[in-house]
Amino acid sequence: MLNIADTLHRWCREERPFALATVVGVHGSAPLPTGTSVAVDEDGEAVGSISGGCVEGAVYELCQQVLKDRGGPQRAWFGYSDDDAFAVGLTCGGELDILVQRIDPATQPYLGAALAESAEGRPAAVAQVVDGPDGLVGATLSVLGDSWIAGDALDTTPTGQAVADRTAAQLRASRTALISVGGDADTCPDRLSVLVHVAAPRPRMLIYGAVDFAAALSRAGRFLGYHVTVCDARPVFATEARFPYADEVVVDWPHRHLEHVEVDTRTAVCVLTHDAKFDIPLLRTALGLPVGYVGAMGSRRTHTERLHRLREDGVTGEELARLRSPIGLDLGARTPEETAISIAAEIIAHANRASGLPLVGRSGPIHEPAAHRGSGPVTHGVGRTPVRPALHAQTRR
Repeated sequence: MLNIADTLHRWCREERPFALATVVGVHGSAPLPTGTSVAVDEDGEAVGSISGGCVEGAVYELCQQVLKDRGGPQRAWFGYSDDDAFAVGLTCGGELDILVQRIDPATQPYLGAALAESAEGRPAAVAQVVDGPDGLVGATLSVLGDSWIAGDALDTTPTGQAVADRTAAQLRASRTALISVGGDADTCPDRLSVLVHVAAPRPRMLIYGAVDFAAALSRAGRFLGYHVTVCDARPVFATEARFPYADEVVVDWPHRHLEHVEVDTRTAVCVLTHDAKFDIPLLRTALGLPVGYVGAMGSRRTHTERLHRLREDGVTGEELARLRSPIGLDLGARTPEETAISIAAEIIAHANRASGLPLVGRSGPIHEPAAHRGSGPVTHGVGRTPVRPALHAQTRR
């Protein structure tokens, strides 16, 4: 639901009842992920999408029916339509499990509070019960910072605190997920399936080196939703005029800047400086932090020299294995813009534990959950060699 937080926040302020249809289960090549929602108010105004167009009409009608009946939540399932491509079904071949419920903001102010936090770009989470006892299905609970608030349905159960604890954990991890809670006869007797919607601040992309490649990468990072910082120790190059797509441009020594910036597992660190006096202390710092991606530009010879210097500085083999260098995927990139796409593609593939290979050469589901890909280095496939980054237009030293 947080994908449409702005509009839902406005409807809650106006105490405007609406029906909320949420994807609570995805199988196969469904176009949008679990947690995506569409909402319809009593005037018929709709916002959001759950299928990219395949089943929107049917879901819209179901929302209107739920609003009219003023009853409890309803579940609907949509799968592939073999007989008629225009029938209600997902022609992409996937399956969607949808929960539709009526929301009355006047009686659920706690939901409006979470939507307000999300709309303002502050971290918030909403837990939505999607399966369990009839009286709890559709119940929601909001976590804002270190506190949680809920409606009567969860307040009156011992499971409420357990749901709040798990929701807070998902918020700290910045991850929307379907979780199971309860089933313990002593502490949490109600067995619930709970969809935790998480809205967190934009992930950070930290670009070090105020060069042409950084200008192109900052634009790609902004497009992907990152909070982009460009940092360089040289004030003549690190200017806002040269990097209009960056959220901030910082003049500082790169390693010193990184030591004081807030990072998390979604943070991407891109080292484009091409200068050992900047690169070595910066990479030593970056590889010791819990960031999601560390990449460095340079030729294979430069990379080999870097590894030698970093080992001499005490960087461990496990830490060095995290370094993506030469940076980017093998797209044959030459220009700064092409190289930026190559780097951005590697960041996406690395975050999703994907191969980076053309889909035409793969079998199986297109939208395979990251959890099913396994852990460890991104590879072409079982028993094959790791994806080889390109040299791009990186200086061959």
